[in-house]
Amino acid sequence: MKYGIGARVRHPKFDVGIVTGGTLSTTRVFFKYEGDKEIADDFPGLTLVEEAPQPFEGLSLQDVKRALREVLLEFSEEMETVPIAEKWKGGMLVLKPGNPSLQPKEIPLQTFFHKIVLLRNRLRILEQHINSHEKLEEHEKVDLQQYITRIYGTLTTFNVLFKQKEHWFVGEGEKN
Repeated sequence: MKYGIGARVRHPKFDVGIVTGGTLSTTRVFFKYEGDKEIADDFPGLTLVEEAPQPFEGLSLQDVKRALREVLLEFSEEMETVPIAEKWKGGMLVLKPGNPSLQPKEIPLQTFFHKIVLLRNRLRILEQHINSHEKLEEHEKVDLQQYITRIYGTLTTFNVLFKQKEHWFVGEGEKN
């Protein structure tokens, strides 16, 4: 293994990844969009971005849990591929001001859709945090969950952008 576990490396095709292990002649790297890849140590395209963090004494179980939670949140936000409906591919969102002397703003629909999907995923993560929170009482969890359900209901306008109905926002009156 050429680099230490935790080092950040760059691959010409897979971009930046984190070294997770390896053998005497290979390095295993986790890439955000490609997953785990085993790369030969003599591959010239793999370059070091950042050294592995130095191990230190006194790492608690809480520190490990916190670090794992952060990594899972970082990678879970974009792991699911959510396709945009075919009719919107290549489309533009045009924001036209009421004042005709001002320029309209054009945003590629794919970019806008990506933001909507990120928002939806972050709401789901917030839901999970609320539901698994150790100090919240059940009635507090229910109250907070109702706000999130109302937010989903507000966002149902954007369901037209989703290719598959299973990815839609579902509000209070639309639950099965």
